[in-house]
Amino acid sequence: MGWNGKNTTHAGIEERGFELIVAGNAVPGVYWAPSNAPSERLVLLGHGGTSHKKIEYIVAVANFLAAKGIASLAIDAPGHGERAIEGAANPDMDAFEQTWREGGGTETVLAEWKAALDFIEDEIGARPTGWWGLSMGTMMGLPVTATDERIRVAVLGLMGTRGPNGKDLERFAPRVTCPVSFLVQWDDELIPRQTCLDLFDALGSKKKTLHANPGRHQAVPQFELAASADYLDRSLR
Repeated sequence: MGWNGKNTTHAGIEERGFELIVAGNAVPGVYWAPSNAPSERLVLLGHGGTSHKKIEYIVAVANFLAAKGIASLAIDAPGHGERAIEGAANPDMDAFEQTWREGGGTETVLAEWKAALDFIEDEIGARPTGWWGLSMGTMMGLPVTATDERIRVAVLGLMGTRGPNGKDLERFAPRVTCPVSFLVQWDDELIPRQTCLDLFDALGSKKKTLHANPGRHQAVPQFELAASADYLDRSLR
């Protein structure tokens, strides 16, 4: 349990792999940080369903953050990435709900993200911390943000009051009191628009903003990803 020696440096960003054991399960993760100076801020990056911790858009956000001197970390959710069933690809959308439930659901991801943040704080030190995660990244991140006082700001979205843990999201949303930027794809074919608006409305935050763009679920504009990094940069100062 700990750093696994898979370290690389590219374009001023250091990448370090780690693996934790949480409730008997191996949880692989990756930590990114600027290589030219210590980072005094941290963001947890939650990937979406059927993807993994180093999918292109997660790495893009990690790079946007590193350019601002912000470190970040991501872990593979149950049934995803290195934790996918041996010999099988990541689950398709039809199997997603089953994968979520078999992986332990909300309580499991809460325990695993707490362990990941505890590990990085023990190794690197405690710092102002935020969350970034869309779609399943919100299924994980909204409960984490609601229950972990270390999370000071969150970027959420592409999720509503439905799905495998829709009831959990409704229950935890009023407990989210930090600033939130919430992204919606207006023509989302997977998550009905109104359920996203309902979840945004349920958030307990007094400082929350809604960013809506035309397009389908996976068509979040690149400028929105860059803007979300700017938002975290401002909020964590």
